[in-house]
Amino acid sequence: MRALLGLLLLVAQLAAFAPARAPAQADDRVIVAFGDSLTAGLGVPADQTYPALLGERLRREGYAYKVVNAGVSGDTTAGGLRRVDWALRLKPEIVILELGVNDALRGQNLASVRANLDQLVARFQAAGARVLVAGMRLPPNYGTPYAEDFLRLFGEVARARNAPHIPFFLDGVGAIPHLNQADGIHPTAEGYAIVVNHLWPYLVPLLRK
Repeated sequence: MRALLGLLLLVAQLAAFAPARAPAQADDRVIVAFGDSLTAGLGVPADQTYPALLGERLRREGYAYKVVNAGVSGDTTAGGLRRVDWALRLKPEIVILELGVNDALRGQNLASVRANLDQLVARFQAAGARVLVAGMRLPPNYGTPYAEDFLRLFGEVARARNAPHIPFFLDGVGAIPHLNQADGIHPTAEGYAIVVNHLWPYLVPLLRK
């Protein structure tokens, strides 16, 4: 029974790594959206996740990219490191890295979170991908020093690796009730559309036609 449950979990995780758009043309380049439930799109249909909406925006703007949704709900930076090899097999030209908040919500040591993120960026860059680091924030109840250190670490990793950085992935969406689902954490489809609009100026310099 334990082996069967393990197999079912693996199948569910692999299913999450589905393209966020229809099958690509041969000349399409790959963007991997690598993250947790905010990338996977927990609670919204697959075509309303931010990777899917980003894929639509790219097509409208004339960019030949496919966006692969490599989001796994509940994932941490350590979990991300365990699946980097899978993502690298997609030969991504660009990676949007959105991980770390689950580590912090569990009170993980931030030095370990920083080291894991740094290693993730380094692994993708070593394979030739350009990495866009998405910063996150914590609720105030986690304490000001911890929350400030957490917010700061994303910029520190990005600067150390000479990678572009979005200061706050959920800017304009986080803590705004009507743009989030009932849990107050995960955006609605409308919220994800704002996420895409917000990250677009950071992504455009990495694109090529």
